[in-house]
Amino acid sequence: MAEIDPKEDPELPRDARLDSLDERLRQARRAEADRAGGSGPAPQTGQAQGMRILSVLLSYPLGSALIGYAIDRMAGTRGIWVAMLFVGFGVAMWEVWKISKQSPQ
Repeated sequence: MAEIDPKEDPELPRDARLDSLDERLRQARRAEADRAGGSGPAPQTGQAQGMRILSVLLSYPLGSALIGYAIDRMAGTRGIWVAMLFVGFGVAMWEVWKISKQSPQ
């Protein structure tokens, strides 16, 4: 397990420059927290979460199928768009699973 504090000799006096640096760091963190105004983004409501899931379920498979179709056209092949459609659907399911683990407000 890694230690957070560096190894210091307890018998030596603490350097005033380190104390000053620690104090300035605390002030900067407080100022940044005040400026940011919060700890992170606000949780989504149930309706917003549902709309996000709907957009993911529509856009991921359609977008990946479109990319697969473009690859088909450039490479002169057939069927890559179908594989990409399934890949997009799988990624959409993964994203919906991650969204569902978040609790709505």
